[in-house]
Amino acid sequence: MTTAFDPFDLSGLPLANRIAMAPMTRSRAHGPSGSPTDLTARYYAQRATAGLIITEGIQPSAVGQGYPNTPGLHTEQQIAAWRTVTDAVHAEGGVIFAQLMHTGRVGHPSLLPDGLTPVGASPVAAAGQVYTADGPRDFVTPRELTDTEITATIADFAAAARSAVAAGFDGAEVHGANGYLLHQFLSTNANRRTDRWGGSSANRIRLTVETTLAVADAIGAHRTGLRISPANAFNDITEDDHRSTYQALIDALDPSGLAYLHISEAGDRDLTLELRKRWNGALILNPHTPGTITGPDQLALITDGTTDLISFGGLFLANPDLPARLAAGGPYTAPDPATFYGGDHRGYTDYPALTA
Repeated sequence: MTTAFDPFDLSGLPLANRIAMAPMTRSRAHGPSGSPTDLTARYYAQRATAGLIITEGIQPSAVGQGYPNTPGLHTEQQIAAWRTVTDAVHAEGGVIFAQLMHTGRVGHPSLLPDGLTPVGASPVAAAGQVYTADGPRDFVTPRELTDTEITATIADFAAAARSAVAAGFDGAEVHGANGYLLHQFLSTNANRRTDRWGGSSANRIRLTVETTLAVADAIGAHRTGLRISPANAFNDITEDDHRSTYQALIDALDPSGLAYLHISEAGDRDLTLELRKRWNGALILNPHTPGTITGPDQLALITDGTTDLISFGGLFLANPDLPARLAAGGPYTAPDPATFYGGDHRGYTDYPALTA
């Protein structure tokens, strides 16, 4: 019987177990040029007993930033700073992938340098607000990307993936979920284009497909993952045809031999199972757990074959030695939402480990 504590071969990369640390925005990139700090290195190194760490979202370009103090991977300073993080994780025996996240229309001009403004599939503002240095601000109408700019954005992802490898990461995850740029193109409300990037599902999946393949070409498919969140309405996303869209997306990418597909569920388990059948590579699942966070009960999804790995968010944030706690049946420290974003070591590196 397969369990979460069994090792796993991730496209030739040995993982000590099947417990992944999910990507979580922490907004603590206080270093030069929006780079991680020594505190970031400690944070990830503390959690190196995960089979796989997937970092917080890292913007592949300056215009890809949507929140305060999120890190980038598009300058030499940022690459050098991330090298400190990956070295710390590897010293503890961990495996770490960089999540590449362009937020698209989610953001605000005040968060961007040089007069830049958020961009998107179409000039359609998201409902809601984003937190800025001046407090919550309404989302603005994004500037529609031109065909040439879309091609440049794909190149930005590929360049950031190469920078990730230069920084010592074991691979990169393309963020196609949670209402950010690639998800905006997949959607039927944020994407109102009539060119080759919009309209039919075949056109709406194009940016995610081409971006993922560009990253795979840059660093190797065996080092490339993709995260999706079908039917997730976060950041004002509507997907009228999510089942057919994601089946087409997976069918297009399955032959490429990616390291993994990472599904963040939004309640459609039937679709998860369908994608599982269509996908011949490794599957990481962040399961839908309404009203609570992913916990020990979800480990059964590995045993029953629903997924190969489970990614834990809040529980890993608050329990740096989560695999040991899961194996022991607890106890578990509850995460403190007041310290999720920004700040210092409090609620970041001061969560206790189990007493030996």
